[in-house]
Amino acid sequence: MPDETVLRAKAREVVRTEKLRSRRPDQPTRGVRPMELQVGDRFLDETGEWEVVGRPFTTAGGKNAHTRVRKVSQPGLTDLPTWGAHERIAVKRTGAEGA
Repeated sequence: MPDETVLRAKAREVVRTEKLRSRRPDQPTRGVRPMELQVGDRFLDETGEWEVVGRPFTTAGGKNAHTRVRKVSQPGLTDLPTWGAHERIAVKRTGAEGA
C-alpha cells in the first residue's frame, strides 16, 4: 500500500494541474477594442463565427469602428460590422500573440 505522504503529494499535483488547465484553454479568448483587431482574429456573434480580413478603421470622429470580416463557414460571405470604439469584443487570436 502506498505511503500517505505520496498520496497527498499526488492529490496536490492533480489539483494544481486542474487549476492550470482551467486558466489556460487551448485557444484563449481575449476582450479587445475594435481598433485592436488584427487580421486573422476570430469572433462569434448570433449568426456564427467570423474572421477579420481587413484592418479596422473609424468614422464619426473616432467614435465608431468598422472592419471587413468574412464568415468562416461561408468564405464568400463578407460583412462590415460596426462597433462603438469603447466596446470590447471577445476574440480568438491566431498565430503568435503579442504581449
